[in-house]
Amino acid sequence: MAPSIRLSPAARSLFDQPLAIAVQGLGPRQQVTLRTSLLDETGQLFQASARYQAGDDGQLDLARCPALPGGSFSGLEPMGLLWALQPQKPFWRLIKRDVQSPFLLQLEVFEGHGERPGRLLAQEQHERAFLRDGVRRVPVREGRIRATLFLPPGSGPFPGIIDLYGTGGGLPEYRACLLANHGFAVLALAFYSYEDLPKGMKEFHLEYFEEAVNYMLQHTQVKGPGIGLLGHSKGGDLCVSMASFLKGITATALINGSVANVGAVLRYKDITIPPLGINPKRIKVGKSGIADIIDALNNPLEGPDQQSFIPLEKAECCFLFIVGQDDHNWKSEFFAIEGSKRLQAHGKEKPEIVCYPGAGHYIEPPFFPMCAASMHLLFGKHVIWGGEPKAHCEAQIDAWQQIQAFFHKHLTGKPSGTSSKL
Repeated sequence: MAPSIRLSPAARSLFDQPLAIAVQGLGPRQQVTLRTSLLDETGQLFQASARYQAGDDGQLDLARCPALPGGSFSGLEPMGLLWALQPQKPFWRLIKRDVQSPFLLQLEVFEGHGERPGRLLAQEQHERAFLRDGVRRVPVREGRIRATLFLPPGSGPFPGIIDLYGTGGGLPEYRACLLANHGFAVLALAFYSYEDLPKGMKEFHLEYFEEAVNYMLQHTQVKGPGIGLLGHSKGGDLCVSMASFLKGITATALINGSVANVGAVLRYKDITIPPLGINPKRIKVGKSGIADIIDALNNPLEGPDQQSFIPLEKAECCFLFIVGQDDHNWKSEFFAIEGSKRLQAHGKEKPEIVCYPGAGHYIEPPFFPMCAASMHLLFGKHVIWGGEPKAHCEAQIDAWQQIQAFFHKHLTGKPSGTSSKL
């Protein structure tokens, strides 16, 4: 019997779902190298490889067989060939731009453990999709809003969430659509560097975000009375500002967000919140030339920088802070703790804080490979984001469950069976 790769699901799976990988038809205890390859939409190649030895029966099941040293990872890692994918071009991050097409994953089995691949024994292709069958993708151009709404299959109404990314700008849709696959109506909202929105990050007007909140609250497919907010990085502090000043928000989840306004002036009616000060002298540049900006921001508890602290005690919602303890973009854990202190000092409910040791800044949906360093648009240089690949991957899987459980609990009143991992 010729060697063959067995996948479950066989031909296609959703990107945030596990993929079971096995090889059959090998010789007893045969040594092989498995390699995965993925081309992103710009044509950049991501690869991972691992060394294995088949069992006495010639079977190799990645869920039961540990990878041997010498590859992209070692040990029992059933999904290692996906989370360990690394770009062949330095400082490149895996992003999905068109969620309507899947990523194509190429799997190959080579003979032996050499530095160069041996004879090709088997190969298989697999689609990693972003949209579940029946999920509707609706471009939104109403008033000033530039967004995409994802609606789950069925008649609804569904719990509603607005999803914001950070300083990358544009309109990333992949997290919003993956979340919609799990039963939420999710609005991926652009806020700069997209179509006719402002090109740069000079100032933001909360009235724009208020329009998006009202759009969701009035939508027939969105279950009231309030909606949720999900923000990463700069999107996180924008969500804190929205929760603090706007009505109709029930639950706010932040992924490595800040409780101080960062990077741009924020205006709402007659209120102005200045951005937190930055001291470029505190940026450390290593021998590699990559910058570590973790100490660049001023402390929002000191001097004039206190004006940048967002008055989150005004919020009428519950908060969840997802924290990567190895985040090198800024001090996410410090922000979460100070936000918690501020809320409790004003008699508000203590927020949920879930911390992940070994997780960096870009905590994405499950199985996105960790981005260790890339270009930071605000600083104009390559910076390190932090994180250890295996711990970071585990954090992404758990955080995804925590976020869904949090929104289920606060937007539908139904708890979901996820225990908190603090």
